[in-house]
Amino acid sequence: MKNIAINKEVQNGLTPQSVLSDLIEGNNRFIDNNLQAADYNALVKDTVGGQFPKAVVLSCIDSRVPVEQVFDQTIGDIFVARVAGNFENVDILGSLEYSCAVAGSKLVLVLGHESCGAVKAACDGVELGNITAMLDNIVPAVKVAALDFEDDVDSTNKDFVAKTVEQNVRLTIERIREKSQILADLESKGAIEIVGGVYSLQTGKVELL
Repeated sequence: MKNIAINKEVQNGLTPQSVLSDLIEGNNRFIDNNLQAADYNALVKDTVGGQFPKAVVLSCIDSRVPVEQVFDQTIGDIFVARVAGNFENVDILGSLEYSCAVAGSKLVLVLGHESCGAVKAACDGVELGNITAMLDNIVPAVKVAALDFEDDVDSTNKDFVAKTVEQNVRLTIERIREKSQILADLESKGAIEIVGGVYSLQTGKVELL
């Protein structure tokens, strides 16, 4: 049973690759319905004085993708930033920079998911209130994915949606590197890695891109 949170000494001993491996192992436990037991009361008390998460995950807000459970992580283990369509903006970038440059996280994981509603809406050109401006962040992925399809470039085409989900993750990673000199420098020094994956609603598995 996990009852002690990550401390600074443990965090310092982690590498980006070891953290990624840990998350994938946790995802395998999730798939097998074999999640680790945790003493939440103990972890709450243990983290009052500070936090030293190993990673930050940028995910969609989708209720079917509970990030901590998907990777079998608990209190104090990971930061989670969520926005519909798992894209970056200035607030998300600042959050990622805080996670890595200030709090010491070793990994940035951009997590898309199968059949994403925000991606589907972008594919269909939905316009509604503030949703319109939000979807503008996903439109570049729609345009890139559309290059591989001659027709049916809308949400009725599951293959097109899946391709757009992947492209959205890849483009988000590219823009994180372009827009955040802090994160780009940390990655170039090997202090962090920025990676992407897609979660399957059907199986619960995260496939790295």
